[in-house]
Amino acid sequence: METTDAFDGLVCRDCGARHDPADAPGRCPDCGGLLRAVYGLDAVDPGAFETAGARAGSMWRFAELLPIPAGTATSLGEGGTPLVECPRLADELGVGRLLVKDEGGNPTGSVADRGLSVAITAAAAAGATDVALPSAGNDGHAAAAYAGRAGLASHVFVPTRSGFVQKAMINVHGGDMSVVEGRLPEATDAYEAAMADEAGWHAVAPFAEPYRLQGRKTVLYEVVATLGGAPDALVHPTGEGAGVLGAHEAAAELESLDVIDDLPRLYAAQASGCAPIADAVESGGPVEPVERPDTICADVEVPDPVAGDWVVEALHETGGGAVATDDPDVLESAVTVAEHEGVSMTPSGAAAASGAWALAERGAFEPDDTVVLVNTGAGAKAADVLRSHLMGQGV
Repeated sequence: METTDAFDGLVCRDCGARHDPADAPGRCPDCGGLLRAVYGLDAVDPGAFETAGARAGSMWRFAELLPIPAGTATSLGEGGTPLVECPRLADELGVGRLLVKDEGGNPTGSVADRGLSVAITAAAAAGATDVALPSAGNDGHAAAAYAGRAGLASHVFVPTRSGFVQKAMINVHGGDMSVVEGRLPEATDAYEAAMADEAGWHAVAPFAEPYRLQGRKTVLYEVVATLGGAPDALVHPTGEGAGVLGAHEAAAELESLDVIDDLPRLYAAQASGCAPIADAVESGGPVEPVERPDTICADVEVPDPVAGDWVVEALHETGGGAVATDDPDVLESAVTVAEHEGVSMTPSGAAAASGAWALAERGAFEPDDTVVLVNTGAGAKAADVLRSHLMGQGV
């Protein structure tokens, strides 16, 4: 695989072993731990990460701090999504500025495009012919699209409750879709059984390989470049936790490069029907699996996040935290943001808005804070859910 000058290989988070990317396409070969990409920051020009004013280009403008050169990427133009100023919401939350990073503007309509662009590129470079993953829907849609562009076959395992749009588009992009009775854990079990039988399939499931996380870093790169500095706080919908970990890694890199002075406070937003990370932050203990997950927010309904304890560490390190809100509040937040500011959010994305209101009530924000909410997907992908909420209110 051709790599960027700054990319310095992979290090296991658990045992500390360093690996050449050519020898470790998945998890740590020594202990099975999670791998993370490391960089030699002396080879990075910080000018690329400084303010650019209005958004421009794709996420690959930041390729210096990605493993793969932009010219070799399997790309659909992902990134460069709007950062929408929301003055009415800022007033309602009592903060100086509130902005929504609207990831619904990505090619397949969700933030998943960023990570899958890097992961599919790496898989193709490693000689893969087939990629596979379990998905609540959006990841599978993105994987099928990028695999198709790279000339790879894709195999996606989705639960029955996945949205119609996501299921349809997996097929439209040529993906081999298995619909599994139940929720995401059942789809994950089916995926793992298939992986055991199919030695030639390359895993692109969350944290099954180190490259998806690298694409997710670029959300914060773009926020910093647009604002000309770091926000005071960033609220991210959280299931597996790649969004929080990507933002944490990006912030640490930009602080080391003197592009930003301080890490933004990171907050994980979850639905109360499946909130293992928020529960762990509140209890002060380790992340424990949720026995009976139940939320309309399918993309964050992850009862046993692989990197959960890592996410909690990142939240503590930035002085942030976690919050969980009920589904009716999440859906009402989606409607409020759409009505007041014109941004359409998926229910999972609206967990950030609902969470921000709850955090404001707790006094988590200062009156002069700049707060960014990450909307992880286009509201049109879940129009039936949002419309049903309105109909339930007689609208």
